[in-house]
Amino acid sequence: MDKQTAKAYGVLKEKNMYGNKVLGIERTTFLIGGNGTIEKIFNKVKPQGHAEEVLSAL
Repeated sequence: MDKQTAKAYGVLKEKNMYGNKVLGIERTTFLIGGNGTIEKIFNKVKPQGHAEEVLSAL
């Protein structure tokens, strides 16, 4: 994902890393429907259990 796309999806965020402010990607999952529209957004994703969460939303 490039910076322009990340900005368009609103996932490029300022983060704190070891006391320094850096620009980074916030873990986010988008479910995109067959017509290209975003059906659901999962913000601040944690890997543990996320696949099951997405499958149940489908």
